[in-house]
Amino acid sequence: MSDVATSEGLGWATARGMGALAEKMGMEFVEFSVDRCVATMPVEGNTQPVGLMHGGAYVVLGESLGSMAANLHAGAGRLAVGVDINATHTRSATSGVVTGVCTPVHLGRSITVHEIVVTDDQGRRCSTIRITNMIKDLPAER
Repeated sequence: MSDVATSEGLGWATARGMGALAEKMGMEFVEFSVDRCVATMPVEGNTQPVGLMHGGAYVVLGESLGSMAANLHAGAGRLAVGVDINATHTRSATSGVVTGVCTPVHLGRSITVHEIVVTDDQGRRCSTIRITNMIKDLPAER
């Protein structure tokens, strides 16, 4: 992966934005290309009542990265939409920042599958998310 490809992808992702929910949760892009997307999110403000990172917050981070990566792959005039997502939580972050790293499992013309590994500040895996997106053509404007 070249620095140019990464900077172009990061520019595309930054211009598009992650959406209102991701912004409220404090997500920030670090790296963005078809081959690898990385974003961070603070634990603070995204916890359960007992102070653990909320499992749904891990999933929002994963879905945001996986859907954005699928849309970058889809290209102009096409739209990727999520059709399946699952997550396995193996550790609970309680402070700091978590990092999601999204990599493609399959990049097809009509279906993409991405795996997102979320780790804590110590690099320990907290959650593994898999998302499948369907790619379709945008309808012609009338």
